Amino acid sequence: MSAAAAPRPFKVLGLQQVAIGGTDKNRLKALWVDALGLPVTGTFRSERENVDEDILSMGHGPYTLEVDLMQPLDVDKKPAVHATPLNHIGLWIDDLPRAVEWLTAKGVRFAPGGIRRGAAGHDICFLHPKASDEFPIAGEGVLIELVQAPPEVIAALG
Repeated sequence: MSAAAAPRPFKVLGLQQVAIGGTDKNRLKALWVDALGLPVTGTFRSERENVDEDILSMGHGPYTLEVDLMQPLDVDKKPAVHATPLNHIGLWIDDLPRAVEWLTAKGVRFAPGGIRRGAAGHDICFLHPKASDEFPIAGEGVLIELVQAPPEVIAALG
């Protein structure tokens, strides 16, 4: 059996972690902790990895997802945890219209287009990766997709 045809010795069971880098963790926390409500469950600091990190979580049991908010200890050193923010991530939301209304009132900037049908058939909208004077809270370089969770996802994860 060739290496390409060999059975995979592991399975991907779900999303375990999302790491997001920026030059200022407090700007990241304005969205993830203050606006979206994720609890801080730990911290990590490493001179060797040039990182000062807050660890957040969402979900329960096997559905827990770790969200790491990272800033460099020194922006001029490597590794540069802030230099490659994630392109985008998707978050299940139980009531998307209510979330958009509340987050907008909190100063969160959304990308143009509003709530619309996404590629997978769910209603979606995007948080803008860059803040503005009018909307000072944003994804800090990361495009974030909010996805209306269908009833079965709400039942399993809610």
